[in-house]
Amino acid sequence: MSARVRCRSARPAGWVRRLAVRLPGRAARGRDGGSAAIEAAIVMPVVVALILVAVAAGRVQTAGGTVEAAARSAARTASMARSVDGMDDAAKKAAEDALRQQGVHCRSSDVEVGHGELVSHGVTLATVEVTVWCEVGLGDLIGGPDVPLTKTLTGRFVSVVDRYRGQ
Repeated sequence: MSARVRCRSARPAGWVRRLAVRLPGRAARGRDGGSAAIEAAIVMPVVVALILVAVAAGRVQTAGGTVEAAARSAARTASMARSVDGMDDAAKKAAEDALRQQGVHCRSSDVEVGHGELVSHGVTLATVEVTVWCEVGLGDLIGGPDVPLTKTLTGRFVSVVDRYRGQ
């Protein structure tokens, strides 16, 4: 019988192969050298654009909430006015003040005051309904005044007229 002898010198040992892979240089990088930089250059503008769109959407949402708050303030102010004639002026002034205090600049705006009635448990109550329209330039919200796009935001609120107001 012949004995087979294994020769270990034909292949490098495991630690030698691992060391060769870790050595710096072109052979260690292979064919993918520099592709991460190209991927980053392609992906980063898209990521930045998505972040800017999210910020703009948040700013529009915040401005919409401010218009809703202005309508609420205007309706409550109008409901406490001493006369029906004073309701319209009080509502318009309250809406303008609320928008100005929160920093929402309308390119054009309108405040509509309506009067109505509410019947609850056989009692008729007078109501005042205020609708606020505000056309906001998206450039004002995004940060650049040169953006020609606008968005019309609407807020509506109904309030019961205070029956104990001085008439």
